[in-house]
Amino acid sequence: MGQSTWEQLCSYQRETALLSSTLAVLGWDERTGMPPAAGSYRAEQLTYLSGMIHQRQTAKQLDDWLTELAESDLADDPHSDAGTTIRQLRREYVRRTKLPQTLVEELTRAAVLGQQAWVSARANDSFAEFKPHLEKLLSLKQQEADAIGHEGCRYDALLDEYEPGAKTSEVATVLNQLCEALVPLIQQIKESSQKAPSELLRRDYPVDAQRKIGVEAATAVGFDFQRGRLDETEHPFCTSLGPNDCRILTRYDSSFFASAFFGTLHEAGHGIYDQGLRTELHGLPPGEYVSLGIHESQSRLWENFVGRSLAFWEYFFPRAQELFPQALTSVSVEQFYAAVNDVQPSLIRVEADEATYNLHIIIRFELEQALVDGTLAVDDLPDAWNQKYSDYLGITPPSNADGVLQDIHWSGGAIGYFSTYSLGNLYAAQFFRQARLDLGDLDAMFAAGEFTPLRQWLQTKIHQVGQCYSAAGILEQVTGEPLQHQPLVDHLYAKYGLLYGVTP
Repeated sequence: MGQSTWEQLCSYQRETALLSSTLAVLGWDERTGMPPAAGSYRAEQLTYLSGMIHQRQTAKQLDDWLTELAESDLADDPHSDAGTTIRQLRREYVRRTKLPQTLVEELTRAAVLGQQAWVSARANDSFAEFKPHLEKLLSLKQQEADAIGHEGCRYDALLDEYEPGAKTSEVATVLNQLCEALVPLIQQIKESSQKAPSELLRRDYPVDAQRKIGVEAATAVGFDFQRGRLDETEHPFCTSLGPNDCRILTRYDSSFFASAFFGTLHEAGHGIYDQGLRTELHGLPPGEYVSLGIHESQSRLWENFVGRSLAFWEYFFPRAQELFPQALTSVSVEQFYAAVNDVQPSLIRVEADEATYNLHIIIRFELEQALVDGTLAVDDLPDAWNQKYSDYLGITPPSNADGVLQDIHWSGGAIGYFSTYSLGNLYAAQFFRQARLDLGDLDAMFAAGEFTPLRQWLQTKIHQVGQCYSAAGILEQVTGEPLQHQPLVDHLYAKYGLLYGVTP
């Protein structure tokens, strides 16, 4: 009886995954090639599908199967594939049954329309154009948090969607520790007499050549273009449309090399995680990623710990000189390495350096909490944003397009998401430190173009684990330590000690 029920459950979940992947295809198309006039109908398509998926995810039959299986020997080991499936589907079922279908559908509709409004509002530098959409989405997310329930912190319910089990207070503690360590580091860099030749990155870099080197770099680190592709969009992202269909997207600027190259490497890191999951378990928790923080750790690891290392450019710089002779012929690899690791406060999060990036995240994390708990009105958000940029980074956005309108997340209802970027940086530092201990001289490998050992290590230790352990559990298993800020701080001081002469 139990095995038959198990087979029914797995079949049911895989059918739900088919619907979810169809939803993802429509979402990818909406952000890449859909004609602007098709927006309202696309919103209805996505809303209809999300309603169907929610019905399946909250069906009484699912509850019955999970109740029966929880008493079977399949659930004895909570970290086995079967035990994980039963445990995680129960967790998701409990969360989803608290949400009315009408709210789920309205959130989907508002997110699609919100993203379309955001594209226009940013192009027009008009917060007023986006404001009613943000107010609508914020109200719906507050309703979602209250429906799910919380212990006095509404933001906890939203954070849990992206980083299951995390608490706002715990995240705030580690981010505050990180912030306290970053402030003196950044101050030392500001005062250093050593300056990076950052203008090297702002020469003429033809887009066709940028596209070529981006694909070559993504391929080298392990992104499989037989199971994925690269496209262009307004805001870079990665999405999986099925177990062998991973889409990464970037944006190009012919007068700035770093934007597309590191954006492509970042999204390829996400894609490598998705491609490293066990395809035979697609649609079931052991075949799905565990959290956005862990997902982000993979993209930041390949982008920063690998892609901004001197060893990486010792291998790739000759190719860059071939593709961009006008810009790079007279440039040394050491100069280029210094340029891609330039540290200076900037307006745009996705183009921020490693040292200041987390300050961008802390700003958003604090603003999100204030919006969700009602202590900050949407009307006051642009001024609050600008004030925090002045306080944390010493700069003030000259426009809303480069300020409060620069990120797509809130327009799609992804409120509670931003802190996972910094969590990803913290996880990445701990994972990378352990990889060095386990694998040996990674720098020598990178300089020789050997990235497979690291990718396979990550696949074994993290990707193929799926949701069999929590994010905290995976970190503990891989490194033997809980989440902490010091490994990231140590990494930054080691890098910038050589480039800027800073000391802890």
